[in-house]
Amino acid sequence: MPLTAWASGVPLRQAQLPNTAQTVAQQERKPALVPQTVKSEQQELISVSATRRPVSVDDIGTSITIVTEKQIQTQQRRSLSDILVRQPGMNVVQTGGPGGTTSIFMRGNNANEVKVRLDGMDINDGSSTSGMFDASQFTTDGMGRIEILRGPQSGLYGADAMAGVIDITTTQGQGQFKPFVRIEGGSYGTFNQAFGARGSKGRFHYNVELSHYRMDGFNNIPAYIKDYYNATHSQRHEGNRNDNRSANIRLGYDVTHNFDLGLTARLLQSNYHTYSLYDLQSENAYGDSGVREQSTKNQAIVRGTAHLVSFQGVLDQVLGLGYMTNRNRWTEAGIQPGGSALNPDPDYYRSSRLKIDWHGTFNLHKYGQFLIGAEHLHDTFNTSHTASSMWDSGYNTSTSMDTTAGYGQYQGNWNHILYGAANIRYDANSRYGNHVTWRVAPALHVPGTGTILKASAGSGFHGPSLYQLFANQVGAGYSEKGNAALKAEQLIGYDAGIEQKLLQDTLKFGATWYDNRVKNLIQSSVSIDSSYNYNYSYANVAKARMYGVEAFANWKALKTLEFALSYTWTHGRDETSHIQLQRRPQHKLNFNTTWTPIENLTLSGNILYTSGWRDLKPLNAQNCVVSSICGKGHGYFTIDVAAHYKINRYLSVFARADNLLNRQYENPIGYLQPGRAGYGGFTVSY
Repeated sequence: MPLTAWASGVPLRQAQLPNTAQTVAQQERKPALVPQTVKSEQQELISVSATRRPVSVDDIGTSITIVTEKQIQTQQRRSLSDILVRQPGMNVVQTGGPGGTTSIFMRGNNANEVKVRLDGMDINDGSSTSGMFDASQFTTDGMGRIEILRGPQSGLYGADAMAGVIDITTTQGQGQFKPFVRIEGGSYGTFNQAFGARGSKGRFHYNVELSHYRMDGFNNIPAYIKDYYNATHSQRHEGNRNDNRSANIRLGYDVTHNFDLGLTARLLQSNYHTYSLYDLQSENAYGDSGVREQSTKNQAIVRGTAHLVSFQGVLDQVLGLGYMTNRNRWTEAGIQPGGSALNPDPDYYRSSRLKIDWHGTFNLHKYGQFLIGAEHLHDTFNTSHTASSMWDSGYNTSTSMDTTAGYGQYQGNWNHILYGAANIRYDANSRYGNHVTWRVAPALHVPGTGTILKASAGSGFHGPSLYQLFANQVGAGYSEKGNAALKAEQLIGYDAGIEQKLLQDTLKFGATWYDNRVKNLIQSSVSIDSSYNYNYSYANVAKARMYGVEAFANWKALKTLEFALSYTWTHGRDETSHIQLQRRPQHKLNFNTTWTPIENLTLSGNILYTSGWRDLKPLNAQNCVVSSICGKGHGYFTIDVAAHYKINRYLSVFARADNLLNRQYENPIGYLQPGRAGYGGFTVSY
């Protein structure tokens, strides 16, 4: 059976595979993505992101979670945020339900301290004010594998990988032509369509998937806020609307037996209309009318690669060129009491990223592997708004920055007992200076016991966004200006854990303790001048500590029955102000089971529990001493079930129910999340 793993969007041949996978490789070289060619039990054993080359997850100290294409399809999760919220060490916050801005917190760190990659391209959003990745419009179509690396990863991945990395790989086509059409409908006006085809012909392989997702009618304002503002009938039932169109493309061509070319592309266009508590407040507290918000997002991510294996597998090289662009438009419709338009001219946020990278792996056989690499990134940013009144002066800010980096890593083992990797990286940024980061991650196998001891330590950094550095918005009575003197946030992190295998490896459980300390934390600042103007900016004003425990247990009770349980305890505190960090729940538990009672029928169930957290208070916040944490978010739990039945080789039907008990909960405070919802549909494939 052929096995080829992928790192940075390019196949890594069998010459690079760890010893644990050599029996699978069988010296066959035909490119194939792991999720298509390896049984599910083997897929979860190989990581391609922890060290930028294939390695058994047992042979590296990094805390890793791998989500496969099969798991995504079984649970019928259509959005990336729905997958991530169920993973250990993660907290996902979505303002306004499907389509609303989505933040990903990892191990208690800020959302902009998590790096997200797609087929080797860095895709954190440079057009946002903080530079974080927004998962709100990111669908799972075409995803073959998601690897979540927890802990500082800047030693390999540079800036923004301070808390960890989410590395997404799309599925590569192989075999005969396989077209499909999927239709899905359900609650909140949901009507989704997806179609595409994958396969290979000679040396050419392809996977193309197009999708359209629509949701219309979800009202995200909690009842107590509607009551507070004496909302009318129409205000109580005004719903959000989200319309998403995406294209996911992966093409590859094997030029020779040891040289291949690849191209991946993801194109996105979305329109999100929302009516939030602030729109209700504007209408009922300030006398405005017809207030509605609209966000339009256009995004393109493209990456090409050339991959060469030389000297009978001794040297494996990847050369990549990637480009990403974001074009975001926000506007607020409505009429002020005097009859003038509330916000007649849109706000625009635009960014682009050009990335050139190379890395090569030297296979020293019994002496280990040595990896070296280099990359250069050029980022641009523009934000603009046309002046519309005497109170609105307008703005137009354009800027850019460059980053050049080099890194190296050694990976090896001693007597197949002690495994490990150590890396170091140097980043030179044109705006916030130079940084050296590192990471070590050993794993000790206790012979004959099934016990694995793991540990890791490393440093990380997160640079200020171009908005935080150079924003320049001035209006009557206020201003928001960047701080060009901002320093990068810096982190030192450690973790240690133990894993145990029993019952012929069908039962695996373990726990990991982690401790992260951050300095130069970037926060918003505000000052009031002699004319009582509010001046907003950013400053390195804080340090923080986040520590906790991640535990898991996976049991394959039968060939047709599996259980997975994870628990996360997180404590995060600002060590300057000595207050709890915002939107970090202390406890989180997720339980998932998959059962195939009869052939062609698969059932899946999921229970998610999240404890309370500190947050902003949407009402009477002016009475709070510290407004950023004066609210208390209530804990919640949800139950989701899904079923899939393959009627014949061409037709499958599926259904799922989310939030089965109809729990009413907010996350964050002031934004209601969907209640009980049902969905169903069919897939036609050939």
